[in-house]
Amino acid sequence: MKTIGVLTSGGDAPGMNAAIRAVVRSAIYHNCKVYGIEQGYEGLINAKFKEMNLSSVADIVHRGGTVLRTARSEEFKTEEGQKKAKNVLDVFGIDGLVVIGGDGSIAGAQKLNEIGIATIGVPGTIDNDLEYTDYAIGFDTAINTVVDAISKIRDTSSSHGRVNIVEVMGRHCGDIALYCGLAGGAESIIVPEIPHDIDDVCRKIIRGKNRGKLHSLILMAEGAGSAVEVAKKIEEKTSTETRATILGHIQRGGNPTAFDRILSSKLAAKAVELLLDDRKGLTVGIKCNEIVAVEIEKALSMEKQLDMVTYDLAGILSI
Repeated sequence: MKTIGVLTSGGDAPGMNAAIRAVVRSAIYHNCKVYGIEQGYEGLINAKFKEMNLSSVADIVHRGGTVLRTARSEEFKTEEGQKKAKNVLDVFGIDGLVVIGGDGSIAGAQKLNEIGIATIGVPGTIDNDLEYTDYAIGFDTAINTVVDAISKIRDTSSSHGRVNIVEVMGRHCGDIALYCGLAGGAESIIVPEIPHDIDDVCRKIIRGKNRGKLHSLILMAEGAGSAVEVAKKIEEKTSTETRATILGHIQRGGNPTAFDRILSSKLAAKAVELLLDDRKGLTVGIKCNEIVAVEIEKALSMEKQLDMVTYDLAGILSI
């Protein structure tokens, strides 16, 4: 293993820069050449490569986003696109590739592995929707961003005696809503994994109002429906002014937390270590505070499960 490539693909996540830095510096430490591939798989097909050195990744560990930028590529999903990508990697003499991204990005890494490119996946997604790892890069930063926003929303909600629904990201996975709902003291948490009962939500609001509570807060994942529509139903049923706040892409931005910087560094360094040990077709993660490596095919076959212990605790504490 003499030359390693690194790319970020799909949605960006805080901590990706720390991961890029760890790949570059770990590889150089072991006397490997490193190429940064810009704009994900789209850039890979179009040979948007640049050789990286120690200075290339100076002062990026604390920055959000990704210095390599990212993009989604329809062409790479095709067999022809994957062959183009392999040809470009062969031309540049790249022996191994580290792919930082979510499930789609890691699935792409497996496709390249199957046609002869040694690949290692590094999980980077704020949704935290990969079952094989306890945490993905960016999740901790995202939930801290949401909790900060909740604190500000609570101030104005209390002043006006309103109900506020905060819609967060999570099309198929409710982890952001769940963790932020518990940390932010939400009355109800609405996630795509569990059907919600609007009447139960309204009963909690009314009970709180009757005991003198000045506001009510509801956390809702985008995959569970429309916060605007739910707000309308709550206002009709409770006669309480209700507002919906959709946080959107603010959740993806910002400087990564210390946890995400450390996690990114450990996972990316492990990815390089695996390539140097001639291991491939794996994706790294963290399980019970230990860095693990799992076959990509196995990792992606695991169905993400909602943490029901935390969900039930949130319900108990919101009575």
